[in-house]
Amino acid sequence: TNLNQKLTICSKLCFAIGGAPKEVTSSASAFFLQIYLLDVAQQINPFQASLVLFIGRVWGAVTDPVIGFLITKSSWTKIGRLMPILGCTPFLVVSYFCLWFVPPFINGRFVWYLVFYCLYQTLINCFHVSYSALTMFISTDQKERDSATAYMTVEVMGTLLGAAVQGQIVASAHTQKHCSPHNMSAGYLGNSSGAEIVKSLVPSQEYLSQAKEVYLIAAGVIGAVFLLCTLVMFLGVKEREPYGPKTEEQIPFVQGFLKVMGHGPYIILTAAFLLITVAVQLTQSNFVLFCTYAAGLREHFQNIVVVILSALFSIPFWQWFLKRFGKKTAAFCGITWIMPFSMMLVFIPNLVVAYIVAVSSGLSIAASLLLPSMLPDVVDDFRLTNSSSKGHEAIFYSFYVFFVKLAAGITLGVSTLCLFAGYETRGCSQPPPVVYTLKLLIGAAPIAFIVTGLMILVLYPINEDVRRRNKLWLEELKQSIDSEPTKIVTC
Repeated sequence: TNLNQKLTICSKLCFAIGGAPKEVTSSASAFFLQIYLLDVAQQINPFQASLVLFIGRVWGAVTDPVIGFLITKSSWTKIGRLMPILGCTPFLVVSYFCLWFVPPFINGRFVWYLVFYCLYQTLINCFHVSYSALTMFISTDQKERDSATAYMTVEVMGTLLGAAVQGQIVASAHTQKHCSPHNMSAGYLGNSSGAEIVKSLVPSQEYLSQAKEVYLIAAGVIGAVFLLCTLVMFLGVKEREPYGPKTEEQIPFVQGFLKVMGHGPYIILTAAFLLITVAVQLTQSNFVLFCTYAAGLREHFQNIVVVILSALFSIPFWQWFLKRFGKKTAAFCGITWIMPFSMMLVFIPNLVVAYIVAVSSGLSIAASLLLPSMLPDVVDDFRLTNSSSKGHEAIFYSFYVFFVKLAAGITLGVSTLCLFAGYETRGCSQPPPVVYTLKLLIGAAPIAFIVTGLMILVLYPINEDVRRRNKLWLEELKQSIDSEPTKIVTC
């Protein structure tokens, strides 16, 4: 293999398309799984829903390093080291479909959703860890890898497609017209004052049947998109083993893990990205609930979600910005943009403000998506300080995802549990304590996580000067490897 071979535009597009299906399912589940479990999956109360989300996320976090370990032990095949792992895709699609299916039995529904959510998390991790690590295997040139990330706009289309398809299909399941007066008891709408009293409403059985049907249709469409995008990547992307000959000796996994965990830039970047990601996921998971019950926007939430994600097409701008001013500066300028606008929607919950906030929030989320592009720089920095080590890319990416998912699982589980006191399952309105909690989960809580994450990011040492220095040293390292004869390692 020619280590210096340039990536074609077709390869970059296929690589970006390969990341789209994971974003499709992640976007759909992030915005709609919580309200699905609470309002559509009957016999699931808020406490059980919080357990499903928490245990599923923690299980997904635990499987990440296990998958990373298996990848480091895997051998190169004719199609590469990572591509064979992507063969789990058909099973992944089946588990995703079952996650949105309401089984005919009643007593075991909690177990059904818990099992299939854990299975889905395991399989999506197989896909995601392999795809993330593939960043280091599509090219050995830092410039080429950065160029490939510029095609993230195609990947972001997956985020938009997932929310758009799911939102437009299932929107009819959450409109006010499905509600009918029940028991004439008093309930509350989460308008700006939080005190308007209306008749308590509950959805009809006809609504529940339709809701189950539309969620299944959405799952089927998204599953088909997942299969198609994975096939495109498989046919259009070729792995290249980085840095050195395949016969170079690898150090043990545990020793490699300890080295990775002792690399300062990696710990700082992971901690910052962890907190910022938690903030974004808090907003995503509670946004539909907030629009439905705390802002009086249940007829518009699906369009607002699309507007938020449409702003992700600003990624090319942020790509230009980071090349002009540096990745660290781009992260600060982009992510801080979301904080004042998040509070605007909490205090001024009307439709015009919601669309303004949607655009500004989308710009910040787009900037936050560039943080993972800093991880290859950390891997390069590690490679220079540990030139004799090889094959640790999967450890970097798997534990990176592990820590982020673990924190997100705990946070989302706790946030759903916060709704337990007073939440009316399948109700058309919620009492004031629930409305107040939703406002906190959309406003104050994400801002606190973002501020803390940015404070940690200040300590990140790899600026543009360090990146340029590392690039020169890596080129010298690769030239020295190419000039040496291949060392055959025998047992």
